[in-house]
Amino acid sequence: MSGVKRHGAGDVAEHDDGVLDVLGVRVRYRDDGLRTQPPVLLLHGIGRSLEDWQGLYGRLAPDHRVISVDLPGFGLSERTEGRYSLESMARFVIAALDILGEHRPLHVVGNSLGGAIAMKISALEPQRVRSLLLVNSAGFGKEVTIALRLLAVRPIGKRLMKDKSRKAAYRTERALFYDKRFVTEERLDHAQRVGGNPVYDDVLLAVARHLGTFRGVRRRWRNELLRVVAAQRKPTLVVWGDEDRVLPASHLDHARTVFPHAEFHLFEKCGHMPQIEREEEFDAMVRTFIKGVEAGPP
Repeated sequence: MSGVKRHGAGDVAEHDDGVLDVLGVRVRYRDDGLRTQPPVLLLHGIGRSLEDWQGLYGRLAPDHRVISVDLPGFGLSERTEGRYSLESMARFVIAALDILGEHRPLHVVGNSLGGAIAMKISALEPQRVRSLLLVNSAGFGKEVTIALRLLAVRPIGKRLMKDKSRKAAYRTERALFYDKRFVTEERLDHAQRVGGNPVYDDVLLAVARHLGTFRGVRRRWRNELLRVVAAQRKPTLVVWGDEDRVLPASHLDHARTVFPHAEFHLFEKCGHMPQIEREEEFDAMVRTFIKGVEAGPP
């Protein structure tokens, strides 16, 4: 592919991270495990980074190829030009996978926005997705935290983004977890580093406005996406934290209705990121699910 380069990668990666140049956009990535093993793709949420999967890399890598990226404009990645949408972000992830030489059907694990992007990849290129693991995923309901609804309102959203203080970082991180002990100094340091990405504000606002309004998550894209993905009837696991303050656990009820073929799990005393707050249990669940899918028909 012209205009594409890869930095710091050999033919077989046991642990490889660095920067991909995807058609001129520098994107941070991580690639763990042997390339001969079944591929797993990890997709983070809005305004987040690949560090949200930190506990899973070492657990999954012994028997999987584990790929993650900072979505364009988030984490430490540059932004893409033009309009942001679920489709543009999904196609960008697909392009990154092509550069990494991964064309096999993937087990795609997506948290929040990452869950919606995972479903969009499946809708756009069904052959690229073997299973879906949706973690407190966007797309199953209208309700969303007031913080994200305000970002969709001009000019309120832009004013809110100006606060880069430690207190603001703490408020954002605290909303993600049931247990405040997970709001560590290290996570606050990283949140401020990510928030200092020069394109972060514009991209966060663009994505928030694409996905929703002050009234909540837009119905049109949700209904269409769920209809297409439900018809595929791929192996799917949907999990939630019962104390999620970003996307309420009531969305799991709708998921059960629209994805009757799926498996479900509700974590008790857990917030928006079960992969962090219930790391061991989450990891065991993911590996059991993927093992079951791998043992079944391709």
